[in-house]
Amino acid sequence: MRNIKLTSISRVLSFACAALVLVLSGPALAQDKPQPKLPLAELTAGMHVIHAELAVTPEQQAIGMMFRRSMGANEGMLFVNSDSSVRCFWMRNTLVPLSIAFIAEDGTVVNIAEMAPRSDESHCSVKPVRYALEVPQGWFAKRGFKAGLKIRGGPFGK
Repeated sequence: MRNIKLTSISRVLSFACAALVLVLSGPALAQDKPQPKLPLAELTAGMHVIHAELAVTPEQQAIGMMFRRSMGANEGMLFVNSDSSVRCFWMRNTLVPLSIAFIAEDGTVVNIAEMAPRSDESHCSVKPVRYALEVPQGWFAKRGFKAGLKIRGGPFGK
């Protein structure tokens, strides 16, 4: 009798854990194609213009650039959050290599990371930030941009 109860409890706990994983990762698991283009903001970095899609909702952010096969030379995706926090990104199901800039509330780039496609390696901000900007890999390096650069436009103002 005791083995039956433990087995039943074990099955219930296993089911509950599986259900929790599905709920927490629902948008990412359900998505197997790119999300439609999101609203755009024109950002500037020095004299360079970036046409950035705005990922604002949790669902938009969970899907991000997954399953897209290309990104234009001056295109990007800006992840907009309501508060500052240490932010981490990975590239599972993302097919194009990206650079990511973690950006403070005032538009200052805190740090930049290079991200390989289809990788679970985590890339995090070195301090709390409100924004993250993904662009084609090497975009910042080709222009000599590093931490301290100011991004303008969109939520950062002029």
